[in-house]
Amino acid sequence: MTHVTGKEHWTTKKTPDGDVRLFLWEKFVDSPDDKPAVLFVHGSSMASQPTFDLTVPGRPDSSVMDWFAERGFVCWCVDMEGYGRSDKQRDIYCDIANGADDLEAATDYIQGARGVRAFLTYGISSGALRAALFAQRHPERVSRLALDAFVWTGEGAPTLEQRRKKLPEFLASKRRPIDRNFVRSIFERDHPDCADPVTVEAFADAILALDDSMPNGTYVDMCSRLPVVDPQKINVPTLLLRGQFDGIAAMDDLIEFFKRLPSPDKQFTVMNGISHASFQQKNYKMVYDILHAYFARPAPAYTA
Repeated sequence: MTHVTGKEHWTTKKTPDGDVRLFLWEKFVDSPDDKPAVLFVHGSSMASQPTFDLTVPGRPDSSVMDWFAERGFVCWCVDMEGYGRSDKQRDIYCDIANGADDLEAATDYIQGARGVRAFLTYGISSGALRAALFAQRHPERVSRLALDAFVWTGEGAPTLEQRRKKLPEFLASKRRPIDRNFVRSIFERDHPDCADPVTVEAFADAILALDDSMPNGTYVDMCSRLPVVDPQKINVPTLLLRGQFDGIAAMDDLIEFFKRLPSPDKQFTVMNGISHASFQQKNYKMVYDILHAYFARPAPAYTA
């Protein structure tokens, strides 16, 4: 059996309020050197390790980081400020732009520690927005971009329509409490049969072991400030992944975004039997396969 090594790292983000410590997690087989690097970016309501390095008894390959590491990649994730093991002391909302700042600090560190210059970058939900804004700001650091459960303008997204009703509540506090019922609601709101209960409970265990509240900034952005990225300024190869039942990633909204992406190397895939939180769904192996095919695709022999 292949042995996957996990290693924790820490870096510092400079802010007007002082230094912010960010937690990074790296996984690889044998050695991290001379391997393509994947950077996984988490969403609004959970830190990075529960999302990308989950263990579920009886469910093989629940860790997407392990799965990619076993196929020759070195995998990284980072807890955004306000999440997981990263600092939470600043009295801020931790919005999408702040998350893109975190990715800049994280990639600064990885470049120095490992010499990685460009990353295969995957983001999910608000993590997709963070990743897209990071790619817009730093295209030289993103070799390929995958946006899962992405939202552009928010038009036609029933989940966001319901969430907007709570916007005054989100604006009134920098953080919101979470509990097990909240985690379950992520899987119940669109199409409840897409995830099995054992996985949902293991996911909840991992999330709640690190956090009992989450920043409100991404919710505020997604409810009232979209769009926060400009597709015409994302000039890197891009994959859009949309779950069949996802209530945030509205189809027409994504198609309009996709049409405006300037790179000719782009792909839009609808994932059968998937709602939100695709790596925790019953069809998670299908998601891995789609993502791996895009990240492992050889460079074209001819470009016009």
